[in-house]
Amino acid sequence: MSDGSDPYTPRRGEGLLESIFGKGGRAQYDDQVDIDTELTNKETFFLVGRAVGLLKPVKELFFAKFLLSTGMWVPGLLLPWIAKIIVDHVVGGKALDDVELRYPPFMDPILLSLQGLSPMQIMMVLSILYVGLLFFIGTRAGGTGAYLYEGSDAATQAENQISGGGSEAGGLWGLLEYWVNVRLTQRMVNFLRTDLFEGLTRLSLTTLQDQRIGDSMYRVLYDAPMVPEVVYQLTLRPLAILIAALIQIYLIEYTYGDISPELVWLAWSIFPIAIAITFPFSGLVRRTNQTKRAAGSSTTSSMEESMDSITAVQSLGGMEREKERFAERSEESFLRERYAIVVWAIVIALGGITLTSMLIFWGRGIAHDVIGGLLTPGDFFALIGILVAIFYAAGELGDTWIFVQEPAAALRRVFFFIDQERDEDAHGEEELGTLSEGVTFENLSYEYPDGSVALKEIDLELPTNSFVAIVGPTGAGKTSLAYMIPALLRPTSGRVLIDSLDVTRVDLDSLRRQVTYVFQEHLLLSESIRDNLGIANPDATESELLEALRTAGCMDFIASMPDGIDTVLGRSGETLSVGQQQRLSIARGLIRNSQILILDEPTAALDPVAENRLVEALTEISKDRLVIVIAHRLSTIRRANRIVFMDQGRVLEVGSHDALMRDNESQYRRYAMLQGVDSQAGR
Repeated sequence: MSDGSDPYTPRRGEGLLESIFGKGGRAQYDDQVDIDTELTNKETFFLVGRAVGLLKPVKELFFAKFLLSTGMWVPGLLLPWIAKIIVDHVVGGKALDDVELRYPPFMDPILLSLQGLSPMQIMMVLSILYVGLLFFIGTRAGGTGAYLYEGSDAATQAENQISGGGSEAGGLWGLLEYWVNVRLTQRMVNFLRTDLFEGLTRLSLTTLQDQRIGDSMYRVLYDAPMVPEVVYQLTLRPLAILIAALIQIYLIEYTYGDISPELVWLAWSIFPIAIAITFPFSGLVRRTNQTKRAAGSSTTSSMEESMDSITAVQSLGGMEREKERFAERSEESFLRERYAIVVWAIVIALGGITLTSMLIFWGRGIAHDVIGGLLTPGDFFALIGILVAIFYAAGELGDTWIFVQEPAAALRRVFFFIDQERDEDAHGEEELGTLSEGVTFENLSYEYPDGSVALKEIDLELPTNSFVAIVGPTGAGKTSLAYMIPALLRPTSGRVLIDSLDVTRVDLDSLRRQVTYVFQEHLLLSESIRDNLGIANPDATESELLEALRTAGCMDFIASMPDGIDTVLGRSGETLSVGQQQRLSIARGLIRNSQILILDEPTAALDPVAENRLVEALTEISKDRLVIVIAHRLSTIRRANRIVFMDQGRVLEVGSHDALMRDNESQYRRYAMLQGVDSQAGR
């Protein structure tokens, strides 16, 4: 179990208030890449503005949703006045043409249609009207939506948000709005998740090394789906509610302004009061939801890391420790969820108590006017209905900025990586043609972000049509140097030239089409062998696939598989031996047929026969391309046309095996002799 020194492990033992309010802007659970997580209201406004910009590709659906959301409120304007008709004219028996009874102008057609009818007939007509509204609009008590059961955690909520949609209306209107809403949400989430995923796949290598896979998955799967909610909360919902509320205020002023002007002032004042109650809590809500999401991503990262290294965990007997580590992070995630719920409960309770108290107070005032004869009993129900609608609208508008704070935490996490510098940002647009000269390093140095120096003032030429071996002790900088060619790393100083063209001027996709890097780690997909090769060259023919597999020595074990090259591999290719994985990775590199082929320790897990066959193939391939091998085994190195010996980030010697072995002062010679090579014969 962690002792607390792990920066990704939640700190325990905090008090409730300390945990809720936080102690600063540095999240406890985020990866090293994303540690400054505190947001101000100004920064939140900026992020929300960017989120609203996501509506541009879906503006037609958004406009349709806006019309449906706003139009749903219009029939609701009738209900308080229908209640007034029932109380004053059906129950009270007053005449419909009584000039003392006030109605807004849009009620005139209904009043004219009811002229001359008995109270029971009026009630029948109004009942039919209400049933019609119920069929098309619904009661608006539950609205329309289709959601799975969910908890309060972001992960289960995200599953609903991916295809989220709904309407406060019911009936046919609600179903139509729901369908439009689902389409709108799905398209927005798809655009955003795709953009975020593309950004994550194009981050620089140093950034990717600091970023945990579980956290990246959490951002794509659980943070991105929350973004449409921000857009809805700040556009559709407040606009529709505000329009309806302003109409209701106008109706009060038009109908009762000269009788009870204080009602008009009440209606206008409730909005700033509602905002003043909730706005101060925005920072608190934002912080609790940030830590909630960070804790959730930490749990995901813990699970991903354990399962990715499950072989090592089992072999070292670490199952119990990993279980405890996961349980601790999972428990902390649940704890942060509960803190967020506490904050929400406080905000909702304060707002609800304040608005309800005001409504009761003014309701007593209206009742007093009814008793005094200033208003009719029907006016009481009409005004209460209108005030309830206005108070509801005020509460919704007051909560808008608060509601935004929860998805704002997700918004920050999504845009953080969308905004991260991508590899192609540092490259030009020139296309790289057929290799004619080779690769040149000019006074190249590289320093990792942590300050460690990997390469120092390297000047080196690697001509085309050659087989080059980069040799040296562990930590000499061999892999860092090779990473410079496909721009997996960028020099701190100096240049990398391909055919005299600075790679920073070359389009990154064009560069990497011409460079194939076969990593020391065997990075295979849990797909068929054919699909694993197809990712390198989707257009490869069957004969090209088989030739690459034969060259890499794969056909001997593929022949024994039930489905041949269509055999599906296990997780990360673990159904194969290490040597088989390595050969398959080499075959995948060969199938690209690129101008530059780089292999990192390609023969480390091969037997002598397979190694000899591969080296002969690489020697043949190097006749029309540049082949670079990073190796320790001299049986591989000695076959190279040119050997580059490195140590402590510097290139110390360059030459053939025989030439370097003849030099008694050669450091390569001493390195070779450590492996038992005959110093006289050079082998």
